[in-house]
Amino acid sequence: MKKFQYYGYNIAINTIPKFLYRKIVDRDFDELYRQHKDYIDDRVAYYNRMAQPFSFVPSLIKHQTGNLKRDCGSAYFFDMLRVMRRFPDGLFLHYIGGDVINVPVCPAFVKSRPIHGDNQNAVLLKLNAIRHFQFMDDPVPFLQKRDSVVWRGRCFNDKRRQLLKRFYAHSTIDVGDTRPVSTDDQFYRKAPLTHQEQLQHKFILSVEGKDVATNLKWIMSSNSLCLSPPMEYETWFMEGRLIPGVHYAEVNADFSNLETVMDHYLAHPHEAQTIINNAHQWVSQFFDHQRESVISYLVAEKYFRLSQQSP
Repeated sequence: MKKFQYYGYNIAINTIPKFLYRKIVDRDFDELYRQHKDYIDDRVAYYNRMAQPFSFVPSLIKHQTGNLKRDCGSAYFFDMLRVMRRFPDGLFLHYIGGDVINVPVCPAFVKSRPIHGDNQNAVLLKLNAIRHFQFMDDPVPFLQKRDSVVWRGRCFNDKRRQLLKRFYAHSTIDVGDTRPVSTDDQFYRKAPLTHQEQLQHKFILSVEGKDVATNLKWIMSSNSLCLSPPMEYETWFMEGRLIPGVHYAEVNADFSNLETVMDHYLAHPHEAQTIINNAHQWVSQFFDHQRESVISYLVAEKYFRLSQQSP
């Protein structure tokens, strides 16, 4: 149903003539910016870290405003289009869809980027939001949940494989590989669990896959405590600004202290609740859709300005 609503909405707004779309977008733009100037400027600077003008690598230019190519799925296309329709046609841009784990050679719009190192050429936009920005309405308080940890996911990297090897048969740490059964790697398989089934546990693990962990956002909006090893990648959610012990509980990269962390928060539930409350506060900033749109447009405007084009 959410996907149906998402695609229906995007198809509908893209039938609006561009001049009218720009008027609608700009109607409350200045007032919103004035009200939240410092906050908006800070996030724009975070997503678009470029400081100097740049020139395009001609061989990498595949897109222009007004002529975006649908080369990485409809969700990426519609999310890019919603931002780029505010700008005049014909502006050049570099864009990389999908799970990006390396910093582009030429400044490019991406969904994800490495947290550490010089990542200024990776300009974040809120892409594939229908998959990554799902939040939970969780009515069950932390104290009423099971004293256990849960994780389900597709085991295709060493980090997730290490988790399964350590805890697959554990009595209170319920982890399992949800890939279809195969002849070469089926030992750690368990049946998938719905979000509601996972929310019955006090602790839910978030473990990065191809780039960021998709479940991080909805866990942090729930009343379960998010557990995660150190994060390597980030998206529009600004994972790089999340603080261990404040927004989530960090475990070692090899999960060697997972039992210790679980036992600590079982013995100190008030600490767990404080982190959960902080996580809710972090998540809430993404609920103001108008402000989110203003930030997106200004991230793109900075890109076009520094690329020495006239937006």
